[in-house]
Amino acid sequence: MHYLGATAPALKAAVPVSILKPLAGLDRELESNLRTFFEQDYPSFEILFAVRDAEDPALAVVEKLRAEYPQVPSRVVIAGEPPYPNSKVFKLDLMMRAAANDLLVMSDSDIRVEPHLLRSVAAEFQDPKLAVATCPYRAMPGPTFWSSLETTGMNTDFISGILVARMIEGMRFAVGPTIVARRSVIQEIGGFDRLKDFLAEDFVMGKFAADAGYGVILSSYVIEHHIGSTDLRHNAAHRLRWVRSTRRSRPAGYVGQLFTMPLPLALILWMAAPAWWPLCVGAIAIRMGAAWIMSRRVLKANLNWAVVPIEDLMAFVFWVAGFFGNTIVWRDRKYRLLADGRFELLK
Repeated sequence: MHYLGATAPALKAAVPVSILKPLAGLDRELESNLRTFFEQDYPSFEILFAVRDAEDPALAVVEKLRAEYPQVPSRVVIAGEPPYPNSKVFKLDLMMRAAANDLLVMSDSDIRVEPHLLRSVAAEFQDPKLAVATCPYRAMPGPTFWSSLETTGMNTDFISGILVARMIEGMRFAVGPTIVARRSVIQEIGGFDRLKDFLAEDFVMGKFAADAGYGVILSSYVIEHHIGSTDLRHNAAHRLRWVRSTRRSRPAGYVGQLFTMPLPLALILWMAAPAWWPLCVGAIAIRMGAAWIMSRRVLKANLNWAVVPIEDLMAFVFWVAGFFGNTIVWRDRKYRLLADGRFELLK
């Protein structure tokens, strides 16, 4: 097991779990990713898959695995065309309605786990006040340079940002490609009908649960997020979608991200006041040390030192870009992002 600075509690009773998998096309190594969910070392769980239509190529992979693991209860939901912009939420809503269990593991198609995932999160949810948990992730790069850049940013900055937010105000949000939640709490806070218009539905799910008085945590279990073979165009679209959404979800926190970017700040300082170069060297050393601790010590991920400064400069550029524009591209469709984090499809 891979834990994030905490010891998982002992599992006393294995409550049944429903795994919800929204799918859209053939992600890189999709079969290997999905197989790890069929191979969970857990006595009672089911897997539900949702695709938009029966022509989705992911469906063939699902049917192959269902035939290989007949002992694992599984179902496929054909969702059809979503009636609102967030097609992922529409699929999750349909799967939740069909799910047999209260404890839900909602996980994207590019996630890979060890057989202990369900035991770990079920043990954490023995706390009756706990409603939502974010599973931190270790990003695994695809074969392209842009994938390596994105992976470096995720493994050195993403979790550290969450840890800082947790330290300052506690976990009052959820984020990431695998969220664990109680169906009863999702229904109590308004169901997916309340979340459907938000781009970052995971974030507001955690926020609404925390506002209702329920517990929200960063899980102790680290998953693997396998990044596809992205090119520059798709990488830029993804980054813009992320920064513009984050700025609207956490406006104050987004501005504060500037102070987590020592390398570009050090370069700006050096250009403005060359005599202060020792401070620049110190800032760079701190950045590299923090990157090593987060990637190697916390997430157990490989770190390409040469990529770190390139990624830092790109992250700074996209952080600035996040203050401008209100459109995003998601799965080749263009949307307008509203001030409160909701979004709408542009015709």
